[in-house]
Amino acid sequence: MSGQELLKEYKVWDRTTRWFHWINVLSVLGLIAVGTVILNAKPLGITNDGKIELKTLHVLIGYVFCINLAWRLVWGFIGNRYARFRAILPGGKGYMKDVTEYLNGFMKGEAPAWLGHNPLGRLMIAALLAVLIVQAGTGLIIAGTDIYYPPFGNKIKAWIAQDQTQLDLIQPYSKENVDEEKNKEMRAFRSPIVETHETLYFLLIALIIVHVAAAVITDIRERNGIISAMFTGRKFFTKRPCDWQG
Repeated sequence: MSGQELLKEYKVWDRTTRWFHWINVLSVLGLIAVGTVILNAKPLGITNDGKIELKTLHVLIGYVFCINLAWRLVWGFIGNRYARFRAILPGGKGYMKDVTEYLNGFMKGEAPAWLGHNPLGRLMIAALLAVLIVQAGTGLIIAGTDIYYPPFGNKIKAWIAQDQTQLDLIQPYSKENVDEEKNKEMRAFRSPIVETHETLYFLLIALIIVHVAAAVITDIRERNGIISAMFTGRKFFTKRPCDWQG
C-alpha cells in the first residue's frame, strides 16, 4: 500500500477554536500595524489629530482582540479536549518525558504523532497566551489614560479633573479642565504600563515569527496538515497520535 493510502483523518480543532485563531491573527496584525505607525508618529510627521484617529482605531481593534481572547479563555474550560488548557499548556504527568521523546524523534525525522499541540508547541502557546493577556490588560489601561476610552476612561477623567461636574470637557491632547498635578500623578502611574506594553510589542512580534516558522517546519517534516487543520479542523497521520482517544 502507498503512504497516501495509509493516511487516516482525525478531527482535532473545533469551530470555535478555529474562529478564535483567525480572528486573533487578523486583530493582532492590525494592532501591530497601527501600533507601529503610532510609535513612529513623530518621524512620519503625524499631527495630534492624526494620532488621536490612529489611537482610536488601535483601541477599536483592541476591543475585538480582547473579546475574542476572553472567549478563548472561557473555551479553555469548556471546549473539546484538544482546546482545553490541560491539552494546550505545558505541564502535567509525563510532560518532560514527552518533550524529550518528541525532541529526539524530531531530530531523527521520526517525531511522535500528536493530534493536538505537541509538547514544544504547548510551550509556545503558553508564551503567546501570557503575552496576549498582558497586552490586553495594559492596552485597556492605556486606552483609558490616553484617549479616555472604556473601561477606565471615565475613572481617569475623574482622577485628573479640576471640576468633577464637567468631565466631558476633558479630551485627548487638551488641557481643558485638567488638574496639572493630578495629571502628573496619572502619567507617572501609566508610565510603567506603557513601557510594558511597548516592550511586549517587540516580544510578540518575535514570538509570532518563531511560531509561524515552527508551524511551517513541522508541517514540512511531519506532513500531518498542522497548518491546514486551522481551516478544516482535521489532521492526517499514518500512525495513531499519542494523545488520541477513540
